[in-house]
Amino acid sequence: MIRVVSGSDSHPVFDEFAEEYERHAVESAYNAWYDRPAVLELMGEVAGQRVLDAGCGPGFYAEELAGRGAEVVAFDHSPKMVNLARNRLGERAMVRVHDFADPLEWLEGESFDAALLALVIHHLDDRVAALRELYRVLRPGARLVVSTHHPTADWLRMGGSYFTIEPIEETWSGWPVRYWRLPLTATCAEFTKAGFLIEQLVEPRPVPEMAERFPEHYQKLNREPGFINFRLVKPSQPRDANARTPHP
Repeated sequence: MIRVVSGSDSHPVFDEFAEEYERHAVESAYNAWYDRPAVLELMGEVAGQRVLDAGCGPGFYAEELAGRGAEVVAFDHSPKMVNLARNRLGERAMVRVHDFADPLEWLEGESFDAALLALVIHHLDDRVAALRELYRVLRPGARLVVSTHHPTADWLRMGGSYFTIEPIEETWSGWPVRYWRLPLTATCAEFTKAGFLIEQLVEPRPVPEMAERFPEHYQKLNREPGFINFRLVKPSQPRDANARTPHP
C-alpha cells in the first residue's frame, strides 16, 4: 500500500521491526547485493580513517568499514537497531542512540575523515539540517557518501508528476514506513545548500552474484535503477559566495 501523508506523525517504526529488518537485510537483493557494494565502493580506502556511519541500522556497513581498518563511530535513532549493531560490532566501533532531529553535540567539529548516510536521507523531514551537522563534523576535504531512492524509481511506481515533493507512507512487511519523494534537482539543491560539493553521482548496477540468487531483481535493476548514490565533498576552503570568476 502506498499513500501520501502529511505532517510527521508517521515516524519510521524501525524500532518495532528491527530484528525482522536485520534478518531481511543481511542477504536481501537490494541491500546485500546492490546498495552495500555500491556505497562501500564510493567510500574508497578507509584504513586508518575516522568514519561516521549516520543512521547505521543493525551495523552492516559499520562492520565492513571496521573490517577494512576504519575507526568507526555510528548512531541510529532506534535503540533496538543500536543494540543489534553493538552485538554485531562489539568493541570494533562506538555505537549510540541519536535522533537526526537533534544536533550532533556529542561530536566535535572537523573530527571525521569520511561519513556515510546509507538509505536514510529519504526518511528525514529536515534533510538540510541533518546534512549541515554532518558537514560540521567532517574535516575540510572529507567525503560524505549518500544512497537514497532513485527518483525515477519512485515516479515509475507511483505515477503523477516526477517533480512532486511529498511524504509517502508505504507498508513494509505490515509496518508503516514514511519517506520523502522528490526529484533529482531538489536532492542536489539540498546537498549544495548544506555546503557540500557533488563530486560523483552513481546509478549503481547489481553485482553479478545477484543473478543466480535473485534473477528477477537482477534483470530489473539492470533495466532501471532502484537507488542513486552520491559522493559529496566538504570543500578544503570555504566557498565565497561573492567571488567572481575573472574574465580572460
